[in-house]
Amino acid sequence: MGRRLGQHFLSRKSILDRIAHAACGDSAPGPLVIEIGPGKGALTASLLEMASKVVAVEVDPYLVHYLRQKFAGALDSGRLSLIEGDILKTDLACLINQEDGRAAIAGNLPYYITSPILERIFALAGWQRAVFLVQQEVAARLAASPGSRTYGYLSVLAQLHSRPQILFDVSRTAFHPPPKVDSAVVALEPRDASAEFDLADKQGFLRFASACFRQKRKTLRNNLAALFGHDRVDTLPEGKKRAEQLSVQELVNLYRALTELCPTT
Repeated sequence: MGRRLGQHFLSRKSILDRIAHAACGDSAPGPLVIEIGPGKGALTASLLEMASKVVAVEVDPYLVHYLRQKFAGALDSGRLSLIEGDILKTDLACLINQEDGRAAIAGNLPYYITSPILERIFALAGWQRAVFLVQQEVAARLAASPGSRTYGYLSVLAQLHSRPQILFDVSRTAFHPPPKVDSAVVALEPRDASAEFDLADKQGFLRFASACFRQKRKTLRNNLAALFGHDRVDTLPEGKKRAEQLSVQELVNLYRALTELCPTT
């Protein structure tokens, strides 16, 4: 079976086991795991060794057919459930609620839909950890600190809802066929944004954060003028800074200050 949908399949067993262990933890058996994009099932096999159950969501019908043959025993026993569908259209909340209301999430995330997938996961109740194989650049952005070159909207999105940690790097030589870039495994532990950041309107804040980073090299005064006007932004010292210089909490504070000055925005 050739490569489809731009996929690069990780084949090194030791790395797959490390990812599965990070998702499942030390308890045996581990939690329900929702696997995003199982491909040919290499990670699925490692997850089945450690998880209580795996629900794998695969969009490619050819790979779904392959997985049904490869894991016929696990499917028959109920330890594996295979769903043919787009992860962005799959009702993940229903999948979690059908089990015990808690789940870990794992998978190899395609670069071009990383943000939409994360947004769907962060909107869920009941996810207890997420472990993803992503491009090294994406992992750096998820875990980036304010002031760094890689800190941006994706960093704020991830760090508002979770505590990202880069677990280890994965060389491109571990994949077949090898991609053009190296990868990394990142773990996300959920956090309560409402409580930790004293933030009631997360969606409103994320729209604000997106505007802050619209043109990264411009100051907040220029990026936010269309929303709040130069005069309002000029009343705050942060207006002279760029968004990449502010932590998530500082951006939340700025959002609160500006929406109090201009509550209809």
